[in-house]
Amino acid sequence: MPAVTFDAPSRTYLLTTPTTAYALRIDEDDTPRTLHWGPRITLAQAASLPLSTGESSSFASRGGEELGVEGGARFGVPSLQLRYADGTGGTEWRHLGHGVGDGTLDIRLADRHYPVEVTLHYRVFDDSEVIERRVTVRHTGTGGPVELLRADSAAWTLPQRAGYRLSHAVGQWCGETQLRRVEAPVAETVFTSRRGVSSHHANPWLMADAGDADETHGEVWSTALSWSGSWRITAQRTPDGFLSWTGGAGHEGTRVTLRSGETWRTPAFSGVYSPDGFGGVSRAWHAHIAAHVLPLPDEVRPVVYNSWEATGWDLTEQGQFGLARAAADLGVELFVMDDGWFGSRTSDRAGLGDWRPNPARFPEGLAPLADEVHRLGMRFGLWVEPEMVNPDSDLYREHPDWVLHMPHRTRTLLRHQLVLNFAREDVADWAHKWLDRLLTEHEIDFLKWDMNRAFTEAGRPGHPDPDRLWHDHVHAVYGLMDRLRADHPGLRIEACAGGGGRADLGMMARSDQIWISDNTDAVDRLAIQHGYSQLYPARTMSAWVTDSPNTNTARTAPLRFRFHSAMAGVLGLGGDLLRWSPSERAEARGLVARYKEIRPVVQFGAQYRHPEAVQYATEDEHVVIAWGAPRRLRLAAVDTAARYRDDVSGTVYDGAVLRGTGLPLDLPAGDLPSMLVRLERIAD
Repeated sequence: MPAVTFDAPSRTYLLTTPTTAYALRIDEDDTPRTLHWGPRITLAQAASLPLSTGESSSFASRGGEELGVEGGARFGVPSLQLRYADGTGGTEWRHLGHGVGDGTLDIRLADRHYPVEVTLHYRVFDDSEVIERRVTVRHTGTGGPVELLRADSAAWTLPQRAGYRLSHAVGQWCGETQLRRVEAPVAETVFTSRRGVSSHHANPWLMADAGDADETHGEVWSTALSWSGSWRITAQRTPDGFLSWTGGAGHEGTRVTLRSGETWRTPAFSGVYSPDGFGGVSRAWHAHIAAHVLPLPDEVRPVVYNSWEATGWDLTEQGQFGLARAAADLGVELFVMDDGWFGSRTSDRAGLGDWRPNPARFPEGLAPLADEVHRLGMRFGLWVEPEMVNPDSDLYREHPDWVLHMPHRTRTLLRHQLVLNFAREDVADWAHKWLDRLLTEHEIDFLKWDMNRAFTEAGRPGHPDPDRLWHDHVHAVYGLMDRLRADHPGLRIEACAGGGGRADLGMMARSDQIWISDNTDAVDRLAIQHGYSQLYPARTMSAWVTDSPNTNTARTAPLRFRFHSAMAGVLGLGGDLLRWSPSERAEARGLVARYKEIRPVVQFGAQYRHPEAVQYATEDEHVVIAWGAPRRLRLAAVDTAARYRDDVSGTVYDGAVLRGTGLPLDLPAGDLPSMLVRLERIAD
């Protein structure tokens, strides 16, 4: 079946993925309306479907619009809000036609009177269940400007169900991606970030089920926004059992002016349907991100060591030499020096913006350390925070106008720093020049790209359209990352924003992994990692083994447990290795080697979540990491006709037993027990 088909008599479009279908129709008013989002159907079946409008009375809202607008008897949440030069609002559609490409559909619409054209873009893939959607808005006239008050990327409408439940992520610094599942209120519910980044406090995705889904069963609908700035998703559940939501970049209270000939393009807001529960929808996202989002999905992520928790601000060249040698001895593959290597940066109060090696700490620059790290067989990385500046810096003293600010308003300091205005071309050019020079002169293999504070006073005095800043800054960051990666093909990037403050599909398209939280406590990390895995794959999830007691929580945990928690993603080390005992180093050396054995399965296998355990599966191998799990764990994805051998004990299990009775887990005694099992399929 072709991916995109059209039935002309009924004006019905059908998009198909490998196992699902999405259908919409242009109604008698030329409004695009959702017909179906769920299991695969044929075009003839889609054409026969009635529109469910929810318009049984004059007090009802028009439902199921592909892009809700104002005007007429519409009382729901608009996806697109326009104001024309004469003060008129609302939209009356005129269908202009459509274009179909290889997996793409573009539906062209115009307002019946005013000079605005809108294109709804759809894209499906032959190897993914994701439906990608976005919108462009164009001012086609020669008269006055058109104001965009809201321009979402898509609206999604679900079939009628009685018990809808919403799943989303909440959090804070050091407590990101905490999963919440709640009954959908019969009301409007807004999920948002107004901070200029996707934020620690929410994440730009939303899932829904009919109240009966679990990890393995039940219908789940899921959407995610590819955007790293402020965003908003507004859900609406009606009393008659319909649930819909609309989402895109930006937040309320801002407006953008479109002048003659200008076009506004939204980021993608993509969706997945799965009949196989939350695990099924997560694996669909993981597969799509690997196939169509990540720049280098098949590259093995190295074991990293980061020096921050070992040194803090007390950073010296000789200290870094010692840590690098200790890290190499444990099998680390990438050594990263964190904050404090540049300018007058001996605390978080000064130096940001002065990106030159501190001469007192590195009298010969970074070359000696980079050379030593490379001699030890590791790659060399640095922490940077390009979008920020301290007032106590040479850069700020020279260019105080380069930061976000407003006339007659105090410049709010957060973490003693201000945000540089990357929407200014001169600021973005400056950032590219110093980053390009740094990478070229010092053979930098890896950047930990941080962003430690939200936007405040988000203005640029004198600009005719100040609210564009919220979008332009993000696009400038994207452009800078894209340019650096193109000019330096060996460069790898870890995205960070005070931890997981900018973990999203937009940033994932330009980075290789995400630092998901500054909280390295191995117990707390289990919940953070569980919420993160709802959408994002393990190969993107940086996780460190740090010292005990933990610096954030003071919790004591066995080294084995700390490793097992971090081995569920991209393993890193972050403790003060020079203070570890010989026995701790020996145990760590063995666990790093063990991770390298299981790494292909963890980073590239399919992930299955269990209560107090996680399983990764390829065709021939399964890795189970368990903590406090039941004595037997029933595994997913094993071939019931095959046999599997534990690569350590040599015990052989029948697949049918692993699936039905379960894998026996003999957790060690003591506090915070954990274990790791690797099963290999035995050749017939």
